[in-house]
Amino acid sequence: MKKRVVIALGGNALGNSPKEQLELIKNTAKKIVDITEKGYDIVIVHGNGPQVGMINLAHEVAHNSVNSPVMPFAECGAMSQGYIGYHLQQSIQKEVKKRGLRRSCVTVVTQVLVDKDDPAFSNPTKPIGSFYTKEESLKMQEETGYTFKEDAGRGYRRVIASPKPIKIVEAKVISELVKKHNIVIAAGGGGIPVIESKEGLVGVDAVIDKDKTSAKLAISLKAHIFMILTAVDKVYLNYNTENQKAINKMSVKKAKEYMANHEFKEGSMLPKVEACIDFASKRRGKAIIASLENAKKAVLGKSGTKIYK
Repeated sequence: MKKRVVIALGGNALGNSPKEQLELIKNTAKKIVDITEKGYDIVIVHGNGPQVGMINLAHEVAHNSVNSPVMPFAECGAMSQGYIGYHLQQSIQKEVKKRGLRRSCVTVVTQVLVDKDDPAFSNPTKPIGSFYTKEESLKMQEETGYTFKEDAGRGYRRVIASPKPIKIVEAKVISELVKKHNIVIAAGGGGIPVIESKEGLVGVDAVIDKDKTSAKLAISLKAHIFMILTAVDKVYLNYNTENQKAINKMSVKKAKEYMANHEFKEGSMLPKVEACIDFASKRRGKAIIASLENAKKAVLGKSGTKIYK
């Protein structure tokens, strides 16, 4: 059996508009096919923060101006999975063909089960969409009932719940596609959040952290490597200070100690380290945090930060 790699792609691999994304994804496709060329089976999970916000905003504007139907957030998430997946598929297939490889690429619109009683629903924290001034956010909050919070000194953004992923609904289908050596794009944006009801699964207004969903999927697929690709080449202590120190490898125990000392920022490196801890604790494979540019080196153990049990 070929070794399986689940890759979580950070926002730096994508773009803020369809045109920008098509350009950026050319490089992303090359880095992914570099790994495929080494004989690995790959599953890709991508973020969708700017994209799902853009889709949601466009439908809001259309509703307010021409009274088109309100589009629920779960449906906006499904749309983002479709269009980002389409761009990735197209670029990857072109790169595969260029190199004479025999691989197909497919996107699976993926639902992820969450708990309807998850405390995240009463404390929304996940920022989505555009930035606004305080005055603009207060006006929109009054008009729509949305919750807005200040985001790292950059302005105010709408925030929604970020519940924990419980189960990847389409995990079995994804597994079958991987067994046939397809390059699979799945659980985009962390997956479409759904809850169980008497009628079956129902979508809810939420965003699931894509790194945590990626770890859950990697565990389900019995991946050999779980890799989070981001803008930095390694995990750092005292990040962005003169005392910054790169970490080449750390045990789960050591990673938890660093977390207890607040070494990793929420909304930045913290969820990535948490996802790697989850994978490393339940699988005997490698969990890696690395940069997109050094993806192939990281898979081969020559770059990035390795987190192990």
